[in-house]
Amino acid sequence: MAKEEFKVYNSMTQQKEIFKPKNPGKVGMYVCGVTAYDFSHLGHARAAVNFDILYRYLMHLGYEVTYVRNFTDVDDKIIKRSKELGEDPLKLSDRFCQEYIVDMTYLQCLIPTEQPRVSDHMEQIKDLISQIIKKDFAYEVDGDVFYAVEKFPNYGMLSGQKLEHNRAGERVAVDSRKRHPADFALWKAAKPGEPSWDSPWGPGRPGWHIECSAMSAHYLGFKFDIHGGGIDLIFPHHENEIAQSCAACEDSNISYWMHNGHVTNNNEKMSKSLGNFFTIRQITERYHPLALRYFLTSAHYRSPLNYTVWQLESSSDAVYYIYQTLKDCEDALSSFQEGNSEANKKPPKPTPPAMECIKKMRSEFQAKMSDDLSTAQILTGSFQDALKFVNSSLASLKKRLQKPQLLSLIQSIIEIEKEVKEVLEILGLLSFSSYAEVLQQFKDKALKRAGLVEDDVLNLIEERTQARNNKDFSKGDKIRADLTEKGIALMDVGKETVWRPCIPTAPLTVQEVQQDQKAAIVEEKQPTPPGNQKQEEQPTETEGNDSHISS
Repeated sequence: MAKEEFKVYNSMTQQKEIFKPKNPGKVGMYVCGVTAYDFSHLGHARAAVNFDILYRYLMHLGYEVTYVRNFTDVDDKIIKRSKELGEDPLKLSDRFCQEYIVDMTYLQCLIPTEQPRVSDHMEQIKDLISQIIKKDFAYEVDGDVFYAVEKFPNYGMLSGQKLEHNRAGERVAVDSRKRHPADFALWKAAKPGEPSWDSPWGPGRPGWHIECSAMSAHYLGFKFDIHGGGIDLIFPHHENEIAQSCAACEDSNISYWMHNGHVTNNNEKMSKSLGNFFTIRQITERYHPLALRYFLTSAHYRSPLNYTVWQLESSSDAVYYIYQTLKDCEDALSSFQEGNSEANKKPPKPTPPAMECIKKMRSEFQAKMSDDLSTAQILTGSFQDALKFVNSSLASLKKRLQKPQLLSLIQSIIEIEKEVKEVLEILGLLSFSSYAEVLQQFKDKALKRAGLVEDDVLNLIEERTQARNNKDFSKGDKIRADLTEKGIALMDVGKETVWRPCIPTAPLTVQEVQQDQKAAIVEEKQPTPPGNQKQEEQPTETEGNDSHISS
């Protein structure tokens, strides 16, 4: 497929730019991953899904993409947690690296080309630090190595932060050994009871920022196309990465810096201290992972994303409708192909309305995706029109049609279904499971949220049928309304009553969901609340800017 004119917002220039890779046809992309010491939360999910969509879209445009997403498995938070649990730090981090991969699989994130860990790249990290010292951008003090920010005149080029605005002592204690309060650690001298590695400066471990400079250079070189992460990473992490990489290689250059926005909870930033955050596991315990992924695409990736229970219910209902339409389509086409000897002959042309529907959906999708991945409205508008067209056409199949008209209608359904699936594939919303399996999974989640099992619903359906037969319509209406309030919709199809999930008329509040999930954590004896991504970790030592920002 020919490449579209793809525009991305570059945090460095603060404007949209036409994407042009350094090497024609190939893209190098590095995204900062998680610090693996606990289960990942909704903020981690947003970053992973946003950059997965970018990865998928670049491949859709025909690019050969090398996608690198790291794991931080050597860190203060990991060491602290390992001491609390009496577990080896590297074993602890390995465990949560694996748990993160499980979460990403459920969210249908493609496996990156490389998933490097800090512990496997100590030689590259030490070599990079040595280069920085050799070029007089860093200095050693008592086994610690600090980057000298005053040596780099362009410090602040990404964030706009200026050294004179960097007031010491506001967030962490000032280390008097530093030449400037903003100097940050490249290497930390070993402390008793902590993991360490030999180095030219004595035993120790890397600072936070150096790992990404070293691993991105190792896999992509000092010049590559895209560097991504959460918006909180702009300063200090990405700013310090630029300083390090430019010190080691004066020609270091990243073409596009891309950052996703915060996740809020009822318009308040999710925070561990406020207790208003959710792990991916907590959410997917109650909602299908596809519903969560749909929700994560419902706002532009750079905009804040507000989490509410209603938003998840709405997302779940939207995905169920998509898959029910695809299932009905599959059933109808299967029935036609089995009973029609001409099914394998040269297909007829779709109807003109179908062709117009496909053209409009394709045009709208390409226009929105090529405009800095504007996913927010992609699954509305012409996409919904396409689903309505399919449902209307499926109804028409039950009418007595002339053979040419029937065949053209069938082909119209086939072509529109193909386009719908392509959109879902690029957005990562096309499941590996069958349509029937996905629908059943959604129903199972709805029953769990309602506190019911399917036999309960079937018994209530039977009770309602009896009431209606006895002309006790008020009782029948009450049964239906009570189930709708819990997110279970009853539908009368001919003489049969079936059920499907729906948006509850009285959904749980966020606080009620939190109470329910906290009770589940205690019951299942899960580990402590979720770990934080780099942009969301608190400073724990006296390395000035060498700290993670709290969630």
